Amino acid sequence: MEIRTVGIVGAGQMGNGLAHVFALSGYDVLLNDISQEALDQGLKTIRKNMDRQVSRNKIAEAARDGALARIRTTLHLKELGATDLVVEAATERETVKAAIFEDLQPHLKPETILTSNTSSISITRLASRTDRPERFMGLHFMNPVPVMQLVELIRGIATDDTSYRTVLGVVESLGKTAASAEDFPAFIVNRILLPMINEAVYTLYEGVGSVQSIDVALKLGAAHPMGPLELADFIGLDTCLAIMNVLYDGLADTKYRPCPLLTKYVEAGWLGRKTGRGFYDYRGEVPVPTR
Repeated sequence: MEIRTVGIVGAGQMGNGLAHVFALSGYDVLLNDISQEALDQGLKTIRKNMDRQVSRNKIAEAARDGALARIRTTLHLKELGATDLVVEAATERETVKAAIFEDLQPHLKPETILTSNTSSISITRLASRTDRPERFMGLHFMNPVPVMQLVELIRGIATDDTSYRTVLGVVESLGKTAASAEDFPAFIVNRILLPMINEAVYTLYEGVGSVQSIDVALKLGAAHPMGPLELADFIGLDTCLAIMNVLYDGLADTKYRPCPLLTKYVEAGWLGRKTGRGFYDYRGEVPVPTR
């Protein structure tokens, strides 16, 4: 199957990045969200990021203008039914994702492939709630999408070879590198990354080190480009907690128990960069540790 049109559900941090890379690679993109404000902000972010690429000679002005012209927006989810490939990039809550696929299902073309950008939720379980589990799979991009090279491809138990090969071809056409993962909680990247972040939060919780010392230690001692707490703020502490809960519930191993301090930050609404406070306070000119 040839993919020409892509429907993206969610215009937030991941969704606008997806629209950016798909449009830049020549696909016609239909971007959906539940509010016009979110769509407008998504388009603003895409233009800003493409302008940055132009200024750094990563892309030509003509490529930017052509890509922007290929992105349309809609508040009506059903309009995505006419696309060849749907990528769901809504919040990391299974009930939300399942409801989106349920609402979209009556409007889909028979051949449309459904994918989820979930970072941890069972692809098999999501697929089972649709009319096309054989044409459903995980398509997990890394954040920020225009910059990060990796895409995890996750087959559900029913995903057929044709759908897998088609989606693999799409990933390659974007200039990305695919890593295939089995459908187990959090797949590959987050199965390894999030327990490390959670352990860093435990290290803070137990008073072994401060926010600053923990991040400096991993940056200088393990050559990580970002410290684990800084990275958690970048990902979003609510997303970190959601993934740890998926691991804990799905694998029933106490080593995946979310740190109580992570839960407390989320309960406070201190979710990281997107809310202005997390393990760092971003409301001033320079981020300041909150603990």
